[in-house]
Amino acid sequence: MRRIGLLAAVVAACLSVPALAEEPDRTVSGEIVGADNQSYKAIPFDVPEGVERITVRLTYDRQNKTVIDLGVFDPQRFRGWSGGTRDRFTLSESDASPGYLPGALPAGRWHVQFGVPNARPDSRSAYRLDIFFDRGEARNATAAIADPPVKAAPGWYRGDLHMHDAHSDGGCASQSGKRVPCPLYRTVEAAAGRGLDFIAVTDHNTVSHFGGLRELQPAFDRILLIPGTEITTFHGHANIFGPARWVDFRVGTPGVPTIGAVEAAVQKAGAILSINHPSHPSGEICMGCGWTWPDTDWSKVSAIEVVNGFNAEGPLSGLGYWYARLNEGKRLAGIGGSDNHDATAGPDKAPIGRPTTVVHARELSQAGIVDGIRAGNVFIDVEGTRDRLLEVTASSDKATAAMGESLRAAGVVRVQARVQGVTAGTLRLIVRGEERERRELGSGEAEFALPRGAACGWISVNVASSEGRLLLIGNPVYVTCK
Repeated sequence: MRRIGLLAAVVAACLSVPALAEEPDRTVSGEIVGADNQSYKAIPFDVPEGVERITVRLTYDRQNKTVIDLGVFDPQRFRGWSGGTRDRFTLSESDASPGYLPGALPAGRWHVQFGVPNARPDSRSAYRLDIFFDRGEARNATAAIADPPVKAAPGWYRGDLHMHDAHSDGGCASQSGKRVPCPLYRTVEAAAGRGLDFIAVTDHNTVSHFGGLRELQPAFDRILLIPGTEITTFHGHANIFGPARWVDFRVGTPGVPTIGAVEAAVQKAGAILSINHPSHPSGEICMGCGWTWPDTDWSKVSAIEVVNGFNAEGPLSGLGYWYARLNEGKRLAGIGGSDNHDATAGPDKAPIGRPTTVVHARELSQAGIVDGIRAGNVFIDVEGTRDRLLEVTASSDKATAAMGESLRAAGVVRVQARVQGVTAGTLRLIVRGEERERRELGSGEAEFALPRGAACGWISVNVASSEGRLLLIGNPVYVTCK
């Protein structure tokens, strides 16, 4: 099945493409000749046990007007067709490229189906199929189908990390005004209209929306669409961002005996976990909404949803819960999410983008945003504006650390804060969860100084309006004094 040498080089030369970065798990090469005109060709390949995603990529010589249509069959059934529209496709149990069917990936003999609507007499066109698998820890298929970054530059990117649509309990008005399940595209359309850089769609316990996000992403090429899931258990809800597969949420069943089993499965799925609205009450009003799992392994949690919708302050705010975990020595990014359930909601019903989580990331890609959240150089724009900015660094001697980073205190710790988009209000220095000092915004920049001993643990900066409302919530700089 492997004929890569000279023939592969011919394909690459004819197509004038750079060398491919990923190493395929299978490669099949051949030729389409004039006699193949208006015929079908089955190109077999074998899939081993344990494959979780398959990506197929086709390259061929088009210079002589040869055309190859593309599809695939698994050992039992038809799995999709894209004709000449695509040169690659992907399938997994959770999602697939448009035109292809998600579902189990049985081991055995598969075949790529070629249709050849045109091959000129006496022509010869070299082709190559590269086939990639996600299997075990390897994520070759995911890498091979990954979109390029929406933006390739580092910077601050604004997004909403919690929302629902028709794939769970999101609803909106139909043409006649009835309340109906709200289509996914309305959620994406509303987010794009808000000027967001990214969103995570987090339907409850399911991954059925993943295929829709894959379909919509090319049309919404200025906003990054991150697949997510809200895992709802009887003792707490949590979002996972960027999972490669469905994660079983049924804590207490044989396959998921503890919440720790869920946390381990999230890691194996390549995702990060964030505790949602941890201070909400639980019971008949909102079953399991508050986080009450006593055996949580906090080393497997990356973030806490500090602001859910309008709840930045008061008993439903997650701020105190987050601060308490930080004081226990946990390192957790504070984020926010609208928890929107109606893409058409007005400003009085937590619209998409309020609050906004602003992440400093190396690029606007799924990996960039997920890594940025994990790193913690993040702030929450409580009102979901488009232009407010909070940058915080701490320094001691010659060492400097940004939000989410660690600083070893060698003496006085100086905290520098820069704010944009807020014309009046106060900067509030937070030390281990308690407000230490306030400064009027003034020029938008301020510096606080703390004796070495007073700064130990963690420090952060928040911004409040002149009336005292929280506007921006900063993440901590972790200060060690040993």
